[in-house]
Amino acid sequence: MSSTTHGAADGTVPALIARSNALGADPRFTNYAGGNTSAKGTATDPVTGRDVDLLWVKGSGGDLGTLTEGGLAVLRLDRVRALEHVYPGVEREDEMVAAFDFCLHGRGGAAPSIDTAMHALVDAAHVDHLHPDAGIALACAADGEKLTEQVFGDEVVWVPWRRPGFQLGLDIAAVKEANPAAVGAVLGGHGITAWGDTSEQCEQNSRWIIETAERFLARNSVPEPFGPVVPGFEPLPPAERRARAAALAPVLRGLASRDTPQVGRFDDTDAVLDFLSRAEHPRLAAQGTSCPDHFLRTKVRPLVLDLPPTAPLEDVQARLTQLHEAYRADYRAYYERHADADSPAMRGADPAIVLVPGVGMFSYGRDAQTARVAGEFYLNAINVMRGAEGVSRYAPIEESEKFRIEYWALEEAKLARMPAPRPLATRIALVTGAASGIGKAIAARLAAEGACVVVADLDLDKARAAAADLGPADVAVGVAVDVSNPDAVRAAVDEAVLAFGGLDLVVNNAGLSISKPLLETTERDWDLQHDVMAKGSFLVSQAAARVLIAQGLGGDVVYVASKNSVFAGPNNLAYSAVKADQAHQVRLLAAELGEHGIKVNGVNPDGVVRGSGIFAGGWGAQRAATYGIAEQDLGAFYAQRTLLKREVLPEHVANAVFVLTAGELSHTTGLHVPVDAGVPAAFLR
Repeated sequence: MSSTTHGAADGTVPALIARSNALGADPRFTNYAGGNTSAKGTATDPVTGRDVDLLWVKGSGGDLGTLTEGGLAVLRLDRVRALEHVYPGVEREDEMVAAFDFCLHGRGGAAPSIDTAMHALVDAAHVDHLHPDAGIALACAADGEKLTEQVFGDEVVWVPWRRPGFQLGLDIAAVKEANPAAVGAVLGGHGITAWGDTSEQCEQNSRWIIETAERFLARNSVPEPFGPVVPGFEPLPPAERRARAAALAPVLRGLASRDTPQVGRFDDTDAVLDFLSRAEHPRLAAQGTSCPDHFLRTKVRPLVLDLPPTAPLEDVQARLTQLHEAYRADYRAYYERHADADSPAMRGADPAIVLVPGVGMFSYGRDAQTARVAGEFYLNAINVMRGAEGVSRYAPIEESEKFRIEYWALEEAKLARMPAPRPLATRIALVTGAASGIGKAIAARLAAEGACVVVADLDLDKARAAAADLGPADVAVGVAVDVSNPDAVRAAVDEAVLAFGGLDLVVNNAGLSISKPLLETTERDWDLQHDVMAKGSFLVSQAAARVLIAQGLGGDVVYVASKNSVFAGPNNLAYSAVKADQAHQVRLLAAELGEHGIKVNGVNPDGVVRGSGIFAGGWGAQRAATYGIAEQDLGAFYAQRTLLKREVLPEHVANAVFVLTAGELSHTTGLHVPVDAGVPAAFLR
């Protein structure tokens, strides 16, 4: 029996989903995976055949903007409310989350969240709990209670800070009962809650509270809530700013990954740059974020560079290293100040947010989405600080309370329930020539195994289309690159670094081929192939190595060479010679980059006909003519000359790249892996 099979017959659930999606789609109202919504209604109990009162509430870990019915927890309302009689008190309220499991109705659905009590105990058919910037600005103002009364009168009531849980649900229920004119509450240090008799009324009340708070802040804020601009800390011009960001990103990612490898995100929006240019930003940043949803993703405070953006790059890098050591020591001290025997182990002392005046914000997480969301949450925190400082003074909850949230046993249990990471999680890959054929198959395999992938190709439109096929921008991005042009290569590597924070895995796959006899091979034929494959691989490896070495995290460089690098065939001098060049680059770079933990390996495919841009571009016809066969029979011809009698496909080459880079061959470098179904003349010696 599925919980989704026995929804209310009156449209309660569809209305709840529509309301949730509408509120979650507007970043003014709540942030990603923040807040929750609920509805109460009646459905038929399939066991008794009688009506039963139910609560539908967004489950743990869901996102309002993308919520579906499967993301709801469905509970028996009478059983949840009965928990009030066995509630053991605030010191043991965490036990109540496990008790929610005994209140579930049917099978399936999401796990109930810590906020379930709020929705069940408040005597209203529909309840919203949201984290709007304007609402949190009031909630985190030093005189938030007074401001709430000034803004809303008796229609919105102040509820002092309390950690989310059963007691907070009791508090809000009591406030609503004692204030019959109220349509919602401002929760100190946290957010807002609104309610209504219908789904439409509840949404209307939520929007009214948020928009009223926004109007109040806009009309009453002082002109410069963050103080005056500090001379020398103004934003750099856009091109200079992004160049500085690309230069700093590998160093910062290496620092942020001291404990656990991280993916990064760069943000240089106006709000971030303005905050960092102002006199009060060091004080405010040191106070940390406020709302529990914020600091769970951003940590209690960011790392802030204290040098102007025009400082010499080497001075900035040295200072960041010093600040990072100080940050780690401060974070450990924070943990040790508040941890007790029951606290989870410290998860890591590296920053999740790094602020660089004049340049922007770097955010970090276990994947690109987590890094992006961390940055979005810190932008929310900046908005909250601006609002609170504009009408009062920013006063987030106490550090000890932040620790109770960050190292909450329930939060630790949520982390433990997360699926095991995929083999290439946290790894950032750049694949050249990845809009088609072998390159596209490699990009697809790396993305499927958890990597963030930069699809690089001569044709930008095709690169972007291929990236879109792999998933959203948190999975893959497309960039244009002419690998024979050093400026274009550096620009593509910079784009990769700014998209995901750095690089770990580079695949030199871009190529072309012109098959002609010696006497017909022109100087242009020779130069073009050597420019793209020999010179191009050199330029890409060089630009990537600068990033890999600066990060200090090791890495992989893989060359897609060819069996032709060791196999001598007719009418193929230029192509085979350049593939031999690439093959030896593998050995040379393996010898040079090993001291940095960077592995360099190669893959030697046989002719890959199906899906190949090279073969479709005329190479297939040329090779078929050389062998005296029809072009459509070329794949089968290649297969029949192998020991295994199997045609080599792009996916087979991708498999080899994955095996070389996924970690199992951690001690293998300077190797060429044949992917040719067995061509004895190409056996490595």
